[in-house]
Amino acid sequence: MADLLVVEGLTKSYIGPAPGSPISILREVSMHLQAGESLAIMGRSGAGKSTLLHLLAGFEKPDSGHIQWEGVSLASMKESAIDKLRNQRFGFVYQFHHLIEECSAIDNVSLPLRIGSVFAREARQQAAAMLTRLGLEDRLEHRPSALSGGERQRVAVARALVHRPACVLADEPTGNLDEQSAAQVFKLFRELAMESRTALLLVTHDHSLAKACDRLVVLENGKLTSVI
Repeated sequence: MADLLVVEGLTKSYIGPAPGSPISILREVSMHLQAGESLAIMGRSGAGKSTLLHLLAGFEKPDSGHIQWEGVSLASMKESAIDKLRNQRFGFVYQFHHLIEECSAIDNVSLPLRIGSVFAREARQQAAAMLTRLGLEDRLEHRPSALSGGERQRVAVARALVHRPACVLADEPTGNLDEQSAAQVFKLFRELAMESRTALLLVTHDHSLAKACDRLVVLENGKLTSVI
């Protein structure tokens, strides 16, 4: 089976506080991911985990190395093509839900479908079905301010999965929840992702969530190390 994602020799540095002193974040990072697979990335704060996700999603460019999604190099793509890739093939979940406060839960979840040119009525039907799967059938028209923290994060998960992306990039998706809520949200997240063969790249500090993934790697001193 061809890999969904292939990364080879990725490096990234930032300019340090002193002139001419770049700070190396990633050093020769290589990795791969198959369709439907889940991969957890752990590491200390500041290790470069979020930077790695930003590079993989095309939000930033590496200093060197190659990133291929479904056999296509990100470096060979125009910005418009990368935008399309993100909108159609990726889902995103963050520690803080980043929902649109003025919109209801169903409208927030409909957004990726509408961007993908799905008609409004069909988009709302699919959004309602996904929210129902996540136990939010009674919260469809509630705005984020009327939802609990766990409910808001489930809406964010629904938004990330509703268009059946090839991969979800999740940066501490349960980091703002208590242990019980985090476990519940992640369990539903994994079940729905597995059903649609959506791959999952998970950045987390939570060992229990990381161990629930198919593979676990640690980012330390700019390099990835596999954990058996």
